[in-house]
Amino acid sequence: MKKVLIVTTISGFLAQFEMNDVDILKNLGCEICYASNFRNPVYESDHGELKQKGIRLYPIDIEKSPVHLAHNIKAFFQICRIIRKEQIDLIHCHNPIGGVVGRLAAFFCRKQKARVIYTAHGFHFYKGAPWVNWLAYFPVEALLARLTDCLITINREDYARSFSFRLKEGGMRVRIPGVGVCTKRFSKEAGKGKRAREQMRGRFGIGENVFYILSVGELNGNKNHEVILRAMASLGNPNIHYGICGRGKRGESLRKLAEELGIGSQFTMFGFRRDIPDILQCADCFAFPSKREGLGIAAIEAMAGGIPLITSDCRGTREYMEDGVTGYVCKKGSVEEYARAISCMMEDAQGRGRMGRECMERAKEFDLAETDRVMRRVYEELAERLRTPC
Repeated sequence: MKKVLIVTTISGFLAQFEMNDVDILKNLGCEICYASNFRNPVYESDHGELKQKGIRLYPIDIEKSPVHLAHNIKAFFQICRIIRKEQIDLIHCHNPIGGVVGRLAAFFCRKQKARVIYTAHGFHFYKGAPWVNWLAYFPVEALLARLTDCLITINREDYARSFSFRLKEGGMRVRIPGVGVCTKRFSKEAGKGKRAREQMRGRFGIGENVFYILSVGELNGNKNHEVILRAMASLGNPNIHYGICGRGKRGESLRKLAEELGIGSQFTMFGFRRDIPDILQCADCFAFPSKREGLGIAAIEAMAGGIPLITSDCRGTREYMEDGVTGYVCKKGSVEEYARAISCMMEDAQGRGRMGRECMERAKEFDLAETDRVMRRVYEELAERLRTPC
């Protein structure tokens, strides 16, 4: 295996989540190309640093939403040109549209005999999903699975669902524990603890008696941050504060909602941060109220830091959440349930400590070492298959 093309829709995805895969591939002697929409910087990425690692960058016009048909058709032809120019041996696609466009391009350029991996970071069709999701996405995935040499899923429900699809002859189905979390980086034992908490709270002006809730993630409708703001407002307690690390299109609407609810002074938007392990030490609990999640790496990072969770009941959080053990699980849209969970968490410091310890133990199941072990096996097996015709 000599040349690998990684395709994502979101700029910064590689730097944020896939650098361990890059290291594995480089250790296997591969050259790496990366194609993404670099105008969509949801995560920060130092292109100079990527280039220093020998990664060739290719900007493409791919868009996250399927409604941007013209852009995604253009991206299809751009990927085809990359495959031919670089003589790509393996294509690894991420994100739903990346999986669609990348796999179609590989099929269109099938004379290159490139093998194809698709990592599904959460199928849009899942138990309880709107019927329109099943109608729109399930048939597409069933068709594209036939063009896939390896389908990687990150939760048990999606892995079981993958057996509904027929893969390319000899295709592999693999489940990994997400993209992996460096649990030591977030652990309280890693030189953090009470002193770091006091220092960080002082830095951000968080009072000793403040109950601090933190979320980390893109500011979009799916992340459902609004429900936490509404729950806080319903409690009417000025000692509850909420902070979000992340950026996205919903930032201004969240700010306006907090002002309308009369809790603007209790709400902080940190933007994109590189010091998440430190900021987590400010938190009394971590809120993860997403409507849909494939897994939820941000929540697992909080668990590794010993922070108990308040989450929605969705496919991804079921991989690690146990109500009353690692935190509290709420119905996605229930302001009342989130308000009750916040109150229970706030009033029970001893329970928070117990939950935090359990979180740290469960986070170990999602450590980078396990993900790396599985991914190395996948890449090595596909390298062997490249010696035989597709």
